[in-house]
Amino acid sequence: MRTPFRLLTLILALTITNGQDDDEGRKPNIIIIMADDLGFDDVSFRGSNRFLTPNIDALAYNGVIINQLYTPAMCTPSRAALLTGKYPINTGMQQYVIVNDQPWGLPLNETTIAQIFRESGYHTNLLGKWHLGMSQRNFTPTERGFDHHLGYLGAYVDYYDQTYKQNGKPYARGHDFRNDLKVSHNHMGHYMTDVLTDAAVQLIESHNATAQPLFLLLSHLAPHAANVDDPMQAPTEELSQFEYITNMTERYYAAMVSRLDKSVGRVIDALARQQLLEQSIVLFLSDNGGPTVGEHSTTASNYPLRGQKHSPWEGGLRSSAAIWSKRFSRLGRVWKQRFYIGDILPTLAEAAGIQLKDSLQLDGLNLWPALMYDYGSVEREIVHNIDESVPYVSYVDGRWKIVNGTTNNGEYDGWLSVRRNESDPRADHYEELIRNTSVWQQLELLRGDLPSINITSLREEATVKCRQPDPDDRPCLPLEGPCIFDMDEDPCEQNNIYEKLRDGRLLADYLARLEKIRKNARPPGNKPADPNCDPRYYHNEWTWWQDERSTGASLLPTIFQYLLVILSSLCLVY
Repeated sequence: MRTPFRLLTLILALTITNGQDDDEGRKPNIIIIMADDLGFDDVSFRGSNRFLTPNIDALAYNGVIINQLYTPAMCTPSRAALLTGKYPINTGMQQYVIVNDQPWGLPLNETTIAQIFRESGYHTNLLGKWHLGMSQRNFTPTERGFDHHLGYLGAYVDYYDQTYKQNGKPYARGHDFRNDLKVSHNHMGHYMTDVLTDAAVQLIESHNATAQPLFLLLSHLAPHAANVDDPMQAPTEELSQFEYITNMTERYYAAMVSRLDKSVGRVIDALARQQLLEQSIVLFLSDNGGPTVGEHSTTASNYPLRGQKHSPWEGGLRSSAAIWSKRFSRLGRVWKQRFYIGDILPTLAEAAGIQLKDSLQLDGLNLWPALMYDYGSVEREIVHNIDESVPYVSYVDGRWKIVNGTTNNGEYDGWLSVRRNESDPRADHYEELIRNTSVWQQLELLRGDLPSINITSLREEATVKCRQPDPDDRPCLPLEGPCIFDMDEDPCEQNNIYEKLRDGRLLADYLARLEKIRKNARPPGNKPADPNCDPRYYHNEWTWWQDERSTGASLLPTIFQYLLVILSSLCLVY
């Protein structure tokens, strides 16, 4: 547990500030680029050569690789944590995700990062995925602090026609894409990654930075799978670059990630062209680990970590991330600090000179000083999740991680990813490839007199290495009993040391702490499916159906349902 020395370290790190406006009093532009279901090992700065991500890598090497960024293991809770700075258990978002037909959302009494930054003078924008509620209009982005939203409200869509077909339900296939509150069909037939990137570039080019700073959350669909009838989608010209990959699903996945990588490059280029890059903070991350197997699987790789998306293991919780700002005291480094997605709100607020109210009751920490000055020893707890519906617990404090129970009856409990022999031909000239990107060249111009960057050394440092197995290692079987791991020594969760600690004070303290957290948790907000959502009642659009019902649009679905009941009864009689 925490010692006085560790608490002192935390207090010192969090109280050192920098006066966050620049010399001319300008607030930084905030650019967050979020991938959806990207595997931990699917950025090549982690050491994989299966396919390369030169633009993301160039951003990482020129900035700071956040070596241990943690997220919830699924989309909705992860986005809730990003927007509120709170653990999902404290917002009622801890159980699974919001399925399109479920009438609930991020609680309306929660303050979002968009509201906070807009109140501080920022122009706030969300491009892409929302997935925090759509049954009522007041759940949606422009009602939750975003000045502008172009994108979709639900879980995912087809990459070309922006439709969503819910599995296992008789609902119509519905279109889900809006420009603010208005349905938009203007981008039908265009690849979603390009649509969102084009919108980001246009926004950057048209933004008046002298009038107000820019807040942009570019929340990509990629590389999440699309609908089950055609889950893997990529432009032909992108796909043709990966013919060396024999498995077609993997080939499509590589192309989807490659297009995402190009998006990062185009955004950086646009910021540079508009002379906004120097005054920007750019963060890249994934919302959770990738799904290697099971639902919406894409062959995403979380190698060498255990588990995947929708699991209590590192492969579902640990995101590959990088951040760049000219304000950092040292660029080109790997930051070892454990960092939670809920820390992003208070950390970026500090960077922007925004004073947060105590009434927000954030779980996230302001780690901007630690990030600025390369402190890596601020020890803290992270409540990954306590989900009593499954049930399972995943919790870490300092170096110790506790897992009790698991998801999907243990289907995702193993080490599901391997590095294959297939290698991107460009890997033979990897460093040259990275240095020739426009991202590298733009960021290098802003480095000034800082020391040169050693790509090989950084890549090696960012590569996770599992401990060597020991004959005395004990397996973790979470359906049979609790597991404890020393994450500093065992990042791949191979050796369960529960038996060594079970009779000690450490475990007793942790169990008491978890019980306190559980008792104070907000009840889950999940609600059962509502068939009135069916897009066939709303011109084949996914919309805020509860509002539509209240204005009379619900008469048709209600009458239709009664007719179905009557017809079914007649069929039974005859």
